[in-house]
Amino acid sequence: MEENGKYEILSKINYPEDIRNLEIPELKILCSDIREYLIDTISEIGGHFGGGLGAVELTVAVHKVFNTPYDLVVWDTGHQAYPHKILTGRKEALKKIRQLHGISGFLKRDESEYDTFGAGHASTSISAALGMAVARDLKQEKRKVIAIIGDGAMTGGMAYEAMNNSGIIKSDLIVVLNDNNMSIAPNVWQISNYFTEMIAHPDYNKFKGQIWDLTGKLDQFGDRLRKIAVRLENGIKAIVTPGMLFEALGFRYFGPVNGHNVHQLVKIFEQVKDLKGPILVHAITQKGKGYKPAESDEQKLHASTPFDKVTGKAIKKGGGNPSFTSIFGNALVEIVKDNPNVIGITGAMPDGTGMDIFQKHFPQNYFDVGIAEEHAVTFAAGLATQNVIPVIAIYSTFLQRAIDQIIHDVGIQKLHVVFAMDRAGLVGADGPTHHGVFDLTYLRMIPGMVVMAPKDESELRDMLYTAIKYKGGPIALRYPRGSGYGVPLKENFDLIEIGKSEDIKEGKDVALLAVGVMVNYSVKASEILEGEGISCNIVNMRFVKPLDENKLDEIAKKFSKIITLEENSIVGGFGSGVLEYFNGKSYKNDILRIGLPDYFIEHGTQAELHKILGIDPEGIAERVKTFCRNKQVSQEVAF
Repeated sequence: MEENGKYEILSKINYPEDIRNLEIPELKILCSDIREYLIDTISEIGGHFGGGLGAVELTVAVHKVFNTPYDLVVWDTGHQAYPHKILTGRKEALKKIRQLHGISGFLKRDESEYDTFGAGHASTSISAALGMAVARDLKQEKRKVIAIIGDGAMTGGMAYEAMNNSGIIKSDLIVVLNDNNMSIAPNVWQISNYFTEMIAHPDYNKFKGQIWDLTGKLDQFGDRLRKIAVRLENGIKAIVTPGMLFEALGFRYFGPVNGHNVHQLVKIFEQVKDLKGPILVHAITQKGKGYKPAESDEQKLHASTPFDKVTGKAIKKGGGNPSFTSIFGNALVEIVKDNPNVIGITGAMPDGTGMDIFQKHFPQNYFDVGIAEEHAVTFAAGLATQNVIPVIAIYSTFLQRAIDQIIHDVGIQKLHVVFAMDRAGLVGADGPTHHGVFDLTYLRMIPGMVVMAPKDESELRDMLYTAIKYKGGPIALRYPRGSGYGVPLKENFDLIEIGKSEDIKEGKDVALLAVGVMVNYSVKASEILEGEGISCNIVNMRFVKPLDENKLDEIAKKFSKIITLEENSIVGGFGSGVLEYFNGKSYKNDILRIGLPDYFIEHGTQAELHKILGIDPEGIAERVKTFCRNKQVSQEVAF
């Protein structure tokens, strides 16, 4: 039993097999316990919240009916899967979720055998589940395969590609649509629930199969009867369900069902689990269910820092500078006041990218395209052909999904699209799926692309202004998650010359060429090194592409030892660009690249990860010192 008798049923549950003998009244208590435990825990430590509260009954019903982990459950991202973690041996571990060396905030295959597929972004579950179903068929196994996908993920084209392919392959597959956004009127609920139970019932399906077989033996008369029967069933479905789209893709549709009625969910899963072919169960849920602050503000408590359990308000920390995200949003508003030809685009992340600020001021210039990054980029390309200036604000890691569109639809056509990449570098608690550590690599390979990174929030404003004024084609700027440094902000904006660096500090022993957040770290590292008798020359390179070649030539002549610094993968990033230039010029300088190692980096706070990886000021100072003493400096750091 948990503290003070709390969590009456949950205290006895550690794994799914523990709930399979529970009766419906006990399952209802278990759902209440899970919800309370989730609120108690996440209010203390922070994390993704609303999606999990909305999926409690769904999670309990799935693990009650299906024989997990033998039966395979694939969750779309991990936002809705905290209850799943609680029920699969990680109840206590939830108290360390998203913390250094704690469990992941997402599904992770090497964390639990119940996590069948890892994903940090949406729209992937049906594709993965179909792959598992086909593998099961090839191996002649009896497993059930279930994909659970949120309605937000259904804005991504990949989900429909997978459904279309499922309808063609016709493997046994159950897709559960966790829909927390669709409004269903009460009268529709009752008719739909009755109809769904009817068409899911084994006796109905047995009868339907017998009729189908019988009419198949009646030649032309039987064909006419079949057509009438199909039209009748489809007509009823068209009236009382929104499922015709899914039926057209080859799925048998059941729903909508009340996603917070655990009895009904258990019943429908029991009835459909042995049906053949692709099945879609449409469950209506409420994000944040059972916690008033989350129910009333779904966006705010989608993911949260620690908050007051009673009010739902974040526990404020003293002081703090504005975030890079808010600086971007406010700067965009200022720019558009004088240039209404600018359009703001986001992919279902208005709050996370600062586009909510822009939306409030210029709703007619704002577009949220949903979780559809590929579409966002080509949509922007279309705008750009008409001399409209699109600014796409997308997390660095999510823009990776649209690399083909960036190349083919924007780059080749030399279109003026502005890519504003938030969450560049290590983002912290969300871990490897969300770290934005490849953008310098995947963007600098594109001909004609301009890539820049600001050293602080003031330079971010100027870079955004420069990007919008630029006329030469696609241009990208990347900036980190978190607060700015508190530098003074000018009232106006300054144009930055494309490809022009900035001298930060003169020195005589070693040149530090840095981009983005590493400029500030380099300055702090140089202060440490001064005490060691090492004088550092620091340059804010600003541009990863095009490089300031004049500055590189100057540095090559003055310094035998040069260090590049970036918060990006060491493979193919800024440092690689400098090496390529020096190689082309046949320069013989010693160059050390400091960046992120060539492996996926786990979750932890940004400060913790920087320290572990040796890219904080102290780590940089140590590596510079070793390099200046002509000793080998490893590019790899053990995590």
